[in-house]
Amino acid sequence: MTLAVARERQYRPTTTSVGTVLALTSITLRNELPGTVRQVMLPPGQVVEAGTVLVALDVSVEQAELDAETAQADLAATTLARLQRLQQAQATSQEEVDQARAAREVALAQIARTRAIIARKTIRAPFPARVGLADVHPGQYLNEGTELTTLQGVDVAANVDFTVAQAVAAELRQGEPIAVFAAGDPHPMAARILAVDARIDPTTRNALVRARIQNHAPSPGASVRVEVPVGPSTSVVAIPVSALRKGPGGDHVFVIVADSGGRSRAHLQPVRSGPVLEDEVVILSGLTPGQQVATSGSFKLREAVLVAGDSPR
Repeated sequence: MTLAVARERQYRPTTTSVGTVLALTSITLRNELPGTVRQVMLPPGQVVEAGTVLVALDVSVEQAELDAETAQADLAATTLARLQRLQQAQATSQEEVDQARAAREVALAQIARTRAIIARKTIRAPFPARVGLADVHPGQYLNEGTELTTLQGVDVAANVDFTVAQAVAAELRQGEPIAVFAAGDPHPMAARILAVDARIDPTTRNALVRARIQNHAPSPGASVRVEVPVGPSTSVVAIPVSALRKGPGGDHVFVIVADSGGRSRAHLQPVRSGPVLEDEVVILSGLTPGQQVATSGSFKLREAVLVAGDSPR
């Protein structure tokens, strides 16, 4: 028989929600302009650096236009320089010089426009990211806004979105710690509240909450269990889980008390139990700190039986 002492500990009630892990930066990559795919560099599952070319559309027509516009700009610059020399000799008018200057500026603007089109047809990673699956191939024609792939940021931190009742949301504060549990992992990940949405869902009366996991976050999209504190911490009585017995008459424990002869006897004590905290269970009523209870082997006991057990722990 093993004995334990009911002890006092701090306990803060929690409520549980199901959350979704979100990357700090995440986008669906699309092409801004239509065109034919010339080159594809979308390694699925691999990390790419910011600025890496992922998809290049054919720009042969735009390149030819750029060459022509560059030649036109060179001619406009030469014409302007010649007219400026003639103006110094008073052999041309100011109007002709202004027209030549405008022609040069228009030619330079056309070059800038064509270069911008070429740049927009070369699709690059906007930030360091892990590349998702893609179904894009050279020679394929893409309409404007075609989905190419997804990019998930590679930060060690991640956000978690979950919902709580409006009454719980009203008590949450930015920076408040919460516990996040990945599927199949009993060890919590530390997270802190980032923000509570200002809107309440009129159907469910729940509010959306966002928290931040700083390290070792699960993959984006993963489902996690979130434990959110509710109300202030209070002092409660806790005993080992193995000391609590359940029966037709409700929850009970066997309290070990010395009789008039100094011998230890077990007495059945009804209790009202609360949540399990690791290897202990909270006793809401029926026990006081310092009382001895039977743990392992308590299922063999009956009222007023003599017991001999190991020292309480």
